[in-house]
Amino acid sequence: MMKRILTAMLLTLAVGTAEAQSAAQPAAAVGTVRDIWETLTGYITTAAEEAPDSLFAFKPTPEVRSFGQLIAHVAGAQHLICGAAMNEDGGAENQIEEKNLGKAELVAALKKSTEYCNKAYAQSDADAQKATRLFGQEQTRFFALTLNATHNGEHYGNLVTYLRINGIVPPSSRRQ
Repeated sequence: MMKRILTAMLLTLAVGTAEAQSAAQPAAAVGTVRDIWETLTGYITTAAEEAPDSLFAFKPTPEVRSFGQLIAHVAGAQHLICGAAMNEDGGAENQIEEKNLGKAELVAALKKSTEYCNKAYAQSDADAQKATRLFGQEQTRFFALTLNATHNGEHYGNLVTYLRINGIVPPSSRRQ
């Protein structure tokens, strides 16, 4: 359900952005995407911090990443994508995942990548419309920021499943 809501929100934002571009209005809304990213990244960080050490090796099936590998993947991808959003080299997407780190190091890597992304999400809407290269294609920095938030939502959905299989209520489903 959360994944569908996030997808709908991001599609609405994308359509709104396209309409704004065609009407010669400012195209980016960095603050909106930042809010979505902060929420999702907060959930991922809380899940990583609170998960027992044993969950970091858990895989629902042998073909998928473990809980810990997902945390490492998000951290590495944030460096890569937010680097592109600042027109910098953020490193390789798999740089953290290949290190086979434990829980404490993975949580630290996730937090470090989040600090790095905070700089990317602090840019102005005008700067976000500047060009960058991401995955070999020219894009706007705003595209990179939106992709990063979407990517985090995708993998938070994976983590929710892993948590639920292990009898843990995900951060986004807890009573406020």
